[in-house]
Amino acid sequence: MKLVTWNVNSLKVRLPQVIDWLTDNQPDVLCLQETKLQDENFPVEEVLAAGYRPVYVGQKTYNGVALLSKQIGDNVVTALPGFEDVQKRVIAATYEDIRVVCIYVPNGENVTSEKYDYKLAWLDALNCWLQIELVKYSKLVLLGDFNIAPEDRDVHDPEAWSGKVLCSQPERDAFRHLLDLGLVDSFRLFEQPEKTYTWWDYRMMAFRRNRGLRIDHVLLSNDLAHICSGCRVDKATRKHERPSDHAPVIAELSAQ
Repeated sequence: MKLVTWNVNSLKVRLPQVIDWLTDNQPDVLCLQETKLQDENFPVEEVLAAGYRPVYVGQKTYNGVALLSKQIGDNVVTALPGFEDVQKRVIAATYEDIRVVCIYVPNGENVTSEKYDYKLAWLDALNCWLQIELVKYSKLVLLGDFNIAPEDRDVHDPEAWSGKVLCSQPERDAFRHLLDLGLVDSFRLFEQPEKTYTWWDYRMMAFRRNRGLRIDHVLLSNDLAHICSGCRVDKATRKHERPSDHAPVIAELSAQ
């Protein structure tokens, strides 16, 4: 089973790239963030024509998440239970016996912003909900744009980013608390090339200079971590004309 997360930074703009990527890579589930589409504008026909069934929740201009799968998902959730929020940042569905939770964590703007407080509160609410989900589903994958670089090795210039949003200690603590639930960072299960990132700013030739951050993650419950056979970043998509600033992260599970 191939599970993928990709912040596409506007599905309307990137739809041809997404369809081509689906055709070439044939993932079982592709999780999208920042679709930036109201539900009535989601490209259902194009996704179905590519052989995938979508579930999605979105809003105009900002946020929006979706799951594209070869199977029909059930037990769909489109918001964090018990957390009042107009922003569309989470979607979950069950495919066979695997619970797939796709998230777009708030950016936080800067550590003195109200948006930063919202980010930490959102992560707390996610943690509380996942505690319940993991009791229900021993096979669970949490994937998406976390807007957190967990360690200094996930940052091109740790000194410059120290204490700043995406790299601050409270954010990294929140990431660690997710792992403490019994989740495993699939990327770190394997030896990886140094300076591997998933996001590069559009400015200052950041991608060409590889000045990036690893902020997109695939976390697996222990039952799935045991059968994970690989995890990698597909940097090729970042070389496209008008690319997303994020690259897909691909985790593969072996046959049980």
